[in-house]
Amino acid sequence: MKFTISFFLLAFSNLLFAQGFGPDAAFIKGNFTKTEHMIPMRDGVQLYTAVYTPKDASAVNTYPILMERTPYGCEPYGDSLYLQYSMGPNKKLLYEKYIFVFQDVRGRYKSEGLFEEMTPHIGKKKTSKDVDESSDAFDTVEWLVKNISSNNGKVGLYGISYPGFYATASLPNAHPAVKAVSPQAPVTDEFIGDDANHNGAFFLLDNFSFMNYFGGQKNSTGTGYKMIFTPQIKDAYQYFLQLSNVKNTNGEKLYNNQSKIWNEYLEHDTYDAYWKARNIRTHLKNIKPAVLVVGGWFDAENLFGALRTYEAIEQQNKVNKNHLFMGPWTHGAWGRSTWNSFGTFDFGSNLNAYYQQAETDFFNFYLKGKGSNTLKKATVFNSGTNEWKQLNTWPPANTKPTAFYLGANGKLTSTKAAADDTTNYISDPASPVPYIATVSGRRRNEYMIDDQRFAAKRPDVLVYQTEILDNDVTIAGRITADLFVSLQGIDGNTIKKPDADFVVKIIDVLPDTASNKNGIVMAGFQRLIRAEVFRGKFRKSMEKPVAFVPGKKEEVKFYLNEIVHTFKKGHRIMVQVQSSWFPITDRNPQQFMKIPEANPEDFKPLMISIHQKDSKIIMPVTTSDL
Repeated sequence: MKFTISFFLLAFSNLLFAQGFGPDAAFIKGNFTKTEHMIPMRDGVQLYTAVYTPKDASAVNTYPILMERTPYGCEPYGDSLYLQYSMGPNKKLLYEKYIFVFQDVRGRYKSEGLFEEMTPHIGKKKTSKDVDESSDAFDTVEWLVKNISSNNGKVGLYGISYPGFYATASLPNAHPAVKAVSPQAPVTDEFIGDDANHNGAFFLLDNFSFMNYFGGQKNSTGTGYKMIFTPQIKDAYQYFLQLSNVKNTNGEKLYNNQSKIWNEYLEHDTYDAYWKARNIRTHLKNIKPAVLVVGGWFDAENLFGALRTYEAIEQQNKVNKNHLFMGPWTHGAWGRSTWNSFGTFDFGSNLNAYYQQAETDFFNFYLKGKGSNTLKKATVFNSGTNEWKQLNTWPPANTKPTAFYLGANGKLTSTKAAADDTTNYISDPASPVPYIATVSGRRRNEYMIDDQRFAAKRPDVLVYQTEILDNDVTIAGRITADLFVSLQGIDGNTIKKPDADFVVKIIDVLPDTASNKNGIVMAGFQRLIRAEVFRGKFRKSMEKPVAFVPGKKEEVKFYLNEIVHTFKKGHRIMVQVQSSWFPITDRNPQQFMKIPEANPEDFKPLMISIHQKDSKIIMPVTTSDL
């Protein structure tokens, strides 16, 4: 997500996981001079830019520029006001001293122009009026290297989440001064896997709260935005169930058609020109700067963006300086001072110290010529063994696609069944499967690693698991769900054009000997490792959805994002299959239609049959140690 429901804490991207008051603030005030500028773009629009220059900058002491471009504001405004928190992506870089630059992107806060959601990239710019985030980054860098004294002519860009998109957008036709770029959890493709939708399923919970702030009206000073409505959500599951349908979000007391972007989300419910224009991946060609893509295995917002940005650069640039760094983090958690644990995971050490030193070395090497770049192609964390692995390739070469078949009696096996038996469940939109067991008014970050025993008890969740493992099984890479399904109405009610969502979850089942942790019974704990949703009508095409034929066996095949995880000896591997994940995703009426226009009476229960002979989960099992 560009930011989560907790946007009150995250409203400004350079405040994300701030290191706090005290020594950093004193160091900034004592060692940097702040200036403010309105930098002209090629079309005449001026962008607000705050520059923090080391006080000892001179003809002798020159510094590189390290910049973040953000839609979340460069607070505080005013040339006499200093940041009251640490600058840069980590504290080490603050004390290294750079010329730190923060810029409000076009149309946001104090910058001029019109803001556009995920500004579409213009490949061939014919006139000065053809502008996008690549040209704005280029023009900004051009102005900075010419007008900010004592810079060494080298520029780096970084950003987390939406600012991560702006970092990515600086890469196509990058200014020659740009030497290093770090897109971190970058928003990348909002229909296929980031933020707004996953495989066509609308991510209701996150976007409902985020756009309330982000899509609000700018105040008269340009220093903030007013929320469109005041949400009072204590139990998100019940709140959205009572709201009934997505159409009602535009009711008089809610969005009331006051958010341009929210309306765009609801209007564009297929992978049409709107979404395709906002897919920056296709433009990541001929990339010259060094790149460090960063992401979190448990990032509920932009895990897809990090992995697919790295992949796009690898596939479209035969020669590159492209690196991937993936840890067991939530959204942007690598920016915190410490990260020793998450939920029931205990990592045994502060993982952020390791990462932030690598990040510091990356920028120092390419922007200061200091030290060396020791990064491999990929640095990834194994969440099952608590180990960092440095790899020469990603995905790793020593993996074998291994099929785990959904068998009879809830068995997950390596052997394909002889007969095409089926297991059925009723998916009822009136009682969707919750994404968590607890009551919460906001999105719970831990849902990506939560215990799934609550779901396993439901009749509308199918459970398959292996026998107890005799040996460790390590998976490293992308997972494929390959389901064969058929849909039909129940109780004699025929649905002529059915549709359904499919949620597949990969789970590590802890042994009965596992000890309790923080008051949680860990014996038999069903720890979620990876999950993804797919809206069935897109099984043949994301651009042109098609209805299912009642009772007809059809294939639904989709990817789950990568993971590195070892299922330990004595554990089990479990797969759960369900057809709702509420209210993380909106409810599917289970009829073929434009879902944002669905009325309450359009939501119908369905019998869903999983044909187990061919249905399988394909996992990249390692053939040797990583």
